[in-house]
Amino acid sequence: MNSIVVIEDSPTQAQQIAIQLTGLGLEVHVAYDGPEGLQLVDDVTPSAIVLDVNLPTMNGFQVCRRLKRDETLAHIPVIMLTSSDGSEDILQGLDMGATDYIPKDAYAPDNLTATLRALGLIT
Repeated sequence: MNSIVVIEDSPTQAQQIAIQLTGLGLEVHVAYDGPEGLQLVDDVTPSAIVLDVNLPTMNGFQVCRRLKRDETLAHIPVIMLTSSDGSEDILQGLDMGATDYIPKDAYAPDNLTATLRALGLIT
C-alpha cells in the first residue's frame, strides 16, 4: 500500500485530505508543522507528500527545499496544496522542487486525485 504524508496545520483540512486519500486506498500520516512533517517523512519514507505552504515555524517552501536537498528523500514527489495561489507562489513552489502545485479551491480534490493517478500511486 502506498503511503502519503500530509503536512497541514489546519486539523480540519488535514482530516478532509486524509479522508479523501484513505478513500483512494492510501495509507495516510499527518503532521501539523514543518519540523514534525520532516521527522514523519524521515520515519515513514512515504510514496508522496502533500504539503501546505502556510505552516507555523517553517513554511512549506522551506520544508520542500529541505526535502529536495536530502539525497535519501529527494526522490519523493511533493505536491503543494495551498491557499497561496499567486503566480509567484506557484513558481517558487515549483522552483523548490515540488512535483505539482494545487490551489485550494473547489477543484483541489479532483486535481489531487489526478496528480496521484499520474504519479502511479492510485489507479
